[in-house]
Amino acid sequence: MRTIGKIIKYEVRDILRSKFVLFYFIFFLLLTEGLLRFGGGSTKTLASLSNVVLLVIPLMAIIFGAMYLYHSREFTELLLTQPVNRHQLFTGLYLGLAVPLGLSFGAGLGLPFLFHGFDDAGDVMLLLVMIGSGVFLTFIFTALAFWISVAYNERVKGLGISIVLWLFFAVIYDGLVLLVVAWFADYPLEKAVITFTLFNPLDLARILLLLQMDASALMGYTGAVFQRFFGSFWGISTAATALMVWTVMPFWMGMRKFTQKDF
Repeated sequence: MRTIGKIIKYEVRDILRSKFVLFYFIFFLLLTEGLLRFGGGSTKTLASLSNVVLLVIPLMAIIFGAMYLYHSREFTELLLTQPVNRHQLFTGLYLGLAVPLGLSFGAGLGLPFLFHGFDDAGDVMLLLVMIGSGVFLTFIFTALAFWISVAYNERVKGLGISIVLWLFFAVIYDGLVLLVVAWFADYPLEKAVITFTLFNPLDLARILLLLQMDASALMGYTGAVFQRFFGSFWGISTAATALMVWTVMPFWMGMRKFTQKDF
C-alpha cells in the first residue's frame, strides 16, 4: 500500500501539471453553473446534464486514459527496472488517474448546486446518483483505456480502438438491441433485453438516472422492461452491482496483461 500511495502521489502531481484535470473541472463547473442560471432550475439542469454525463465522461476517460499511458510508457519502463511489484505499479497508475478525474467531475457538478440549492427534494438524490454514475463510468472507461494501451503498443491503433469502443457502447449497441427486438418482435424478449442491458455500462448508468427521474416513458424499450420487472429498488440494485462488475473486470484484464507483458 505504501508503494501504491507513492505512485498515486506522483501520478496526481503529474496530472495536475498537465492542466487537463483543471480544465475538466472547469468545464463541468461552468456548464452546470450556466444551466442553473439560464436553464430553469435544478430539475431541468439535471435532465440536461444526464446526456453530457453519459457521453462526455466515457469519451474523455477512455481517450485521456489511453493517451496518458502511452505518454508515460518510458516512465513505466523505468519503474519496472526498480524492485516494484507489477500489480502495485498498475494499481497506482490506474488510481492515480481515475481518482482525480472522478473527483474533478464530482466537484465541478456538485459545487454549483451547493451554491444555488435545489427546487425539489428529489433532485438531491438525483444529483448523488448522477455523480455516482459518472464516477463509475470514469473508473470503467479508464480501466478499458489502460487495458487497450497495454494490449496494443501502437499509439494510433490503441486510440482508434478506444474511440470505436466508446462509439460502440454509446451508439451502436443500442441500435443492435433495437434491431434484434424488431426482428423477433413476435417472441417474448423481456429477459433477453434485460441481459443485453447488463452488457452495456452506459445503458446501466442511464437506467439508474432515469429511474430517479421517474421518466420510464423516456427510457425506451430496454429501460421500460428493466423497470417493469425489477421496480425502482431492484433496478437500482442490479444496475449498481453490474456497474461494479464492469469496474473490476477491465481493471483485472488490464492488470493481467500488464503483468504478462514483455516491456
